[in-house]
Amino acid sequence: MSWVKVVIFTVAAALFTASMLVIPVTEGTSFREIGVGVECWVLFAVIIMTNCEKPLESALKTFVFFLISQPLIYLFQVPFSDLGFGLFMYYKWWFIVTLFTFPAAFVGWYIKKKNWLSLLILSPVIVLLAYTGTLFMRETYSHFPFYLVSTLVCFGQIFIYLYAFFDDKIRQIIGLILAVGAVIVVFAVVPKIDATIVIALPDTPVLSESAHAFVEDKKLCGVEVFNVENETFLRTRFVNYGSTVLHVTDNSESYTYSLSLEEDEQAPSIKLERTDK
Repeated sequence: MSWVKVVIFTVAAALFTASMLVIPVTEGTSFREIGVGVECWVLFAVIIMTNCEKPLESALKTFVFFLISQPLIYLFQVPFSDLGFGLFMYYKWWFIVTLFTFPAAFVGWYIKKKNWLSLLILSPVIVLLAYTGTLFMRETYSHFPFYLVSTLVCFGQIFIYLYAFFDDKIRQIIGLILAVGAVIVVFAVVPKIDATIVIALPDTPVLSESAHAFVEDKKLCGVEVFNVENETFLRTRFVNYGSTVLHVTDNSESYTYSLSLEEDEQAPSIKLERTDK
């Protein structure tokens, strides 16, 4: 891949990404993820690396690709955002990623060797894509067809890499086992959701500093109460959707509530009602 092609690829990727971030119809879909997640950018980096002759060339071209494309994405959005140039406050994370692309692409070039080193280099990439793809798959199942494209992009890359960079079945099987392992970890360990929501505690006098809150279903969420300017609030951290009973005690006083979190297309919906009155 010549430098001219790298520059054209860079501008095209930045323009497409910025377009997806400003077009209203893409909100809440996979097309917005290209400006947030790394799954598509992993693919872009692999395309550049595998079309270079030497490791240093791979490192330089991949680094320049990220160094130019990421600021351009924000620059293209400036005329369409109320933040204007303030959008660049979000660039810090991508700048750190950009710095790591140089050594990563230097090492990554060796995936072309199609040997055990290729498997070692691609292993974390396969795990990352499987992990991210499973999270997208969950969202697709809950809000079909949102994030279906992101799911296919993640798992599609895994199968492409296993086919393109491994000539023997043993390395392909090991790579597949790594992907399946990441999927199992997500379903077994990672909470379905991770939503922290603060809501005013209804129908309750201001509680003392010794007040305590707890729920009957501790696998659903964690809670705590606190006061702000003569008003009591409940901080919740849900790891799944559902309902439970909330108890609040303050010295000799006690209060009971029904607490639930329901799925919604836009955002999780919390409900809190007092039930002991």
